Amino acid sequence: MDLNHYPASELTRLPPQKRTALRLAEACLARIAERERDVQAWACIDPEHVLAQARARDAEAPRGPLHGIPVAVKDIIDTCDLPTEYGSPIYAGHRPRADAACVALLREAGAVILGKTVTVELAAYHWARTRNPHHLAHTPGGSSSGSAAAVADFMAPLALGTQTGGSTIRPAAYCGVVGYKPTFNLVNRAGVKPLAESQDTVGLFGRNVTDVALMTSILTGAAMPDWRSTEVSAPRIAAASMAWPTRVHPLVSAAMQKALARLARAGARVKNLALPLPFEASFAAHRTMNDYEAWRALSHELLRHADQLSTSMLARLAEGARITFEAYRDAQTVIARCRSALDEIFTGYDVLVTPSVPDEAPEGLPNIGDSTFIRIWTAMHTPTLNLPVFRGEKNLPVGMQVIGPAGGDPRTLACADWIHRTLADQSV
Repeated sequence: MDLNHYPASELTRLPPQKRTALRLAEACLARIAERERDVQAWACIDPEHVLAQARARDAEAPRGPLHGIPVAVKDIIDTCDLPTEYGSPIYAGHRPRADAACVALLREAGAVILGKTVTVELAAYHWARTRNPHHLAHTPGGSSSGSAAAVADFMAPLALGTQTGGSTIRPAAYCGVVGYKPTFNLVNRAGVKPLAESQDTVGLFGRNVTDVALMTSILTGAAMPDWRSTEVSAPRIAAASMAWPTRVHPLVSAAMQKALARLARAGARVKNLALPLPFEASFAAHRTMNDYEAWRALSHELLRHADQLSTSMLARLAEGARITFEAYRDAQTVIARCRSALDEIFTGYDVLVTPSVPDEAPEGLPNIGDSTFIRIWTAMHTPTLNLPVFRGEKNLPVGMQVIGPAGGDPRTLACADWIHRTLADQSV
C-alpha cells in the first residue's frame, strides 16, 4: 500500500526506515499531481515548501505524535507561510503574519502543513469548485469541501476544517471519511475567520476515529480515549427521531435499521428516542442565530466589497439584516431550552445516532447538499462524528452521525470508534 493511503494513526506506528517525512510528503504530492486537475481540492499548495518542511522534520528529533505527518488546512484558517484567502476574491493574496492556534499546535507536534484546501466563499452559503472524488459530477458538500475531498482521495491523511452549520460532518459524509466536530470551544479558534461566533467550531478529518482523536489530543492536551474500556463495548445508544424537515431516503433509513440491529447483536443497548417538541423549533432558531451573527461578522466585506460577493451571499446577508435583536434573543432561548433537555436525555444514553445526511451527495456542484441532521447539534454545542459505514444505490458514501453530550468528547470518541469497528461497510 502506498504511504499516502495509510491512516495517520497507522503511519505513526511504522518504523522510521519505512516512513520518513520526505517519503510521505512525496507520496502525497504525487497523488495531488495525479488527481488535483479532476478533484480541485486545493486553494494553495507549494510542493517545494512541503518538501523543505519534510526534510527539516527528518533532520531533527521527533517533536511529537504527528512528526512528519502531512495535514491539509481549510483556507479560512490562517497560516503564516501560505496565503489565506477565505474562499473570496476580496482576500486574494492575503498573507497573515501568524498561524491560527490550531495550525501552530500541529506544527509544534511535528506536522507538515501540506497546503490550503478549498472552502466555499467565506465558509458560508455559496458553492466552490471542488468535486466529489467518488464521482466528479457530484458535490463534495460544503463548506470544508477541499479538506474532506483531500482526505477521501488519499491526498492527505489528515485535514482541518470548520463547522458553523454542517460544514464538517456533511462533506465527511458525502466524501466517505471520518469527520469530527468537537464540543464548541474545545479547540481554540484564534486565527479562524469568524462567521457565527456562537457556533463556529474547528473540525477535523481523518480515515478513522483514532486519527481525529490523535489530533484532538494534540490540540487540547487531553489524553487519548480509553479504547479498551469494558463500558465502551456495551454503549447505550439512542436512535434519535422527530419530525425532521427533510425526509430520509428509504434505503438510508433501512440501512440505519440494519446497522442498529447489528450494534445490538454486538452488545450495544439500543433504543429508539423521540426527541421532545422543542427540538423541532431548533432548526429555525439555529438559522436565525447564524444569519444574525453572520451579517455582523461580515459587515466589512458587505460595506467595502459588496461587488465581490456572490449573489447567494448577498441574498443571505440581506436576510440577516432583517433579523431583530428580539428575534435573535428568542432563538437563543429556544436553543437554551433544547440544550437543557439534551442534558437530561444524556443521563440515560452515551450517544445518539442519526443519519449524517438524508441521501447520497447530489449531482451538480451548486447544490452543496442537505445539513438537516447536522446543524441543530452544532447549535447544541455537542461533539458529533460522521462514520463512513454505508454506501448508497449509486455507490456513493452515506454516513452515520454519532452525537455525544457537550463536554463528553473522550467517551463520545470511544463509543464512535466501537461503532465504526463494529459496522462493516454495507450497501444501502
